[in-house]
Amino acid sequence: MSNPIPLEPGKFYHIYNRGNNRENIFNEERNYAYFLKLYAFHVGPVVDTFAYCLLRNHFHLSLRVKDEKDLTGLQDLSGLDPSQAFSNFFNAYAKSFNKAYHRTGALFQRPFGRIEVTTEAYPG
Repeated sequence: MSNPIPLEPGKFYHIYNRGNNRENIFNEERNYAYFLKLYAFHVGPVVDTFAYCLLRNHFHLSLRVKDEKDLTGLQDLSGLDPSQAFSNFFNAYAKSFNKAYHRTGALFQRPFGRIEVTTEAYPG
């Protein structure tokens, strides 16, 4: 996937990724909780998350990118690019994971997978 589709406001997506070289991205129970905490911090403000599935070496997310009108209010996030939010999230998790497990290099495959969901019967 050399040119991934951009994440557009108001659209629904299946987001997925796995460990580089199919390595584990979760080694302990605490990794799952920390992953979700970072996800909520970095990505949560710009998406509505409907479901997630975290497996030892990969994950899946079902979400909708918020519209511009959804990003204004107490904190104006209207200029935040959802793809950049994911990048920040992946980098934060990888940095922590690498430090905890004395490893270096990429943790996730790049780019992360994304499929626009256009029907209720997805993947139908």
